[in-house]
Amino acid sequence: MKRFPPLIPLLLALLGTACGGSASYTPADFTTEVYTPAYASGFDIRGTERNAATLVTVRTPWQGGSGVEQHLLVLREGIEPPAGFDGQIVKAPVRHVVCMSSSHVAMFDAIGQIRRVCGVSGIDYISNAYVNEHRCCGEVLDVGYDTNLNFERLAAMQPDLMLLYGVTGENTVVTGKLRELGIPYIYVGDYMEESPLGKAEWLMVAAELCNDRSRGAETFGGIAERYRAVKTAVAGSAPAVRPKVMLNTPYRDTWFMPSSRSFMIRLIEDAGGEYVYTKNDSDTSVAVDLEEAYLLASSADVWLNVGPCNTLAELTAQNPKFAGIPAVRNRMVFNNNRRQTPAGGSDFWESGVIHPDLVLRDLSLILGGKPAEEGELHYYKRLE
Repeated sequence: MKRFPPLIPLLLALLGTACGGSASYTPADFTTEVYTPAYASGFDIRGTERNAATLVTVRTPWQGGSGVEQHLLVLREGIEPPAGFDGQIVKAPVRHVVCMSSSHVAMFDAIGQIRRVCGVSGIDYISNAYVNEHRCCGEVLDVGYDTNLNFERLAAMQPDLMLLYGVTGENTVVTGKLRELGIPYIYVGDYMEESPLGKAEWLMVAAELCNDRSRGAETFGGIAERYRAVKTAVAGSAPAVRPKVMLNTPYRDTWFMPSSRSFMIRLIEDAGGEYVYTKNDSDTSVAVDLEEAYLLASSADVWLNVGPCNTLAELTAQNPKFAGIPAVRNRMVFNNNRRQTPAGGSDFWESGVIHPDLVLRDLSLILGGKPAEEGELHYYKRLE
């Protein structure tokens, strides 16, 4: 007589096979180091011994978000979505991505994966050539802004993932609606990084989503190497007295001065300059009254990042007193809007985030007192 295996063990074996791909996960299951950033503090990528799934963990994704963590589970190689995972889930490689920040667009462009971007926020302010070439045929769409997203359009698009950014916290109205629509999302905190190379290193998240980790590492490695080369060259030829640098212009009668820990100050220091404002070591910009700001500007050798201004006349029209500032008299005012869209979107805040090596080169020329002809600078221009 033919013998059959006991019924209960067989059922358990079958259930184990059937459910193996959808076993539950927790972040604690991901203990294998896949990518630990050298400069960025806001993310890491870990793997598990079970399979090829990886976990992208984002930390402090917005101002005041210390202690906040978000998780994105990246599945690949036919792995089924697990049951009970407390986080967002996406299958790699992603085919269609919506980027709510222009810097996210630049990340995909830097690793040669820009074709995966199908939606952006504020398309008129995006500098990327691919986006502008493909907006007319509807291959890249504008999904609106964080406070007024076009959810009907998003529902029709059904992107594989949305990359969000938050200023002071999660927009629960947006994330709640995205969950309702079944659209995975993750907050990207590149703008929170204090290191210029830390900001650029977030392109490794885009590379992970595209199954192109090696391309990401190669791209970022080149950026970091070029940055360090410029920094070393500046250090070897720095004058005894560094040029003092003023930043920004008033906004509604208030002058915001960045923290001495911010990425912009790191760039200025690595380029051989000295920031004029040393009172703010927080993680945000602080408001300075106009009189104090005017005194700071008057002590500066160079004035950078002067808002929408394209000429010295436009700058002095904001306040006639600016005409007496030494940096204005000496034509040492430079703005980071050389590359901008007709609507005023600045590529400095797009590709410049991913290419701090080019930004540092610009600043080293400006602060080094070398002839900064129009063709030499990439993101900056001298105001005439």
